[in-house]
Amino acid sequence: MNASNEAEPVDTSARSRPFLFLIREWPYLAMLALALFGVACTSVAHQPLTLYWLALTPFIGIVCVITAWKNAGHRDQRSRLIWAQALHWGAVLIAMYLISIADVSRMMNADARALLILTLLALGTFTAGVHIMAWRTCIVGIILGLCVPAIAWLEQSALLILLMVIVLISITAPLWWRDTKSPSGR
Repeated sequence: MNASNEAEPVDTSARSRPFLFLIREWPYLAMLALALFGVACTSVAHQPLTLYWLALTPFIGIVCVITAWKNAGHRDQRSRLIWAQALHWGAVLIAMYLISIADVSRMMNADARALLILTLLALGTFTAGVHIMAWRTCIVGIILGLCVPAIAWLEQSALLILLMVIVLISITAPLWWRDTKSPSGR
């Protein structure tokens, strides 16, 4: 009976680990999810989501300030942190805005603009992480950067991927069907 009582807390902690991970890492997961959502919406709508990107960028900047706040010891360091991040993310916002200006945006389609904005967001996130010495923020920037070629490849290869899935299903379905209909001994 003692052994079963001791096993329960281990089981409970194993179940709570994903929850604790989500609580601890939610800002970084939110940055990733919101950025990829913006790219997906832009790709589907084939229209720029300028206001979305202009709202997402300050959110990432705020997460960067919150992340580095505990390491900034006194008021001067915290003031410097806020100003540095405001200037950093302001420059990213201006670059995104310049891409969205009508004359520039006519030179590329909505998919290219979305990928370019994601590239700027990735670069801004990575460099902000370097400046505040936050490795998780750097990882988010790297993942966002790696998503750029992945999304471009997926968009170009969607038909090829669909064809591969159909071929895979057409090969495995008859084999699965045969195995389910055969006697259990064979």
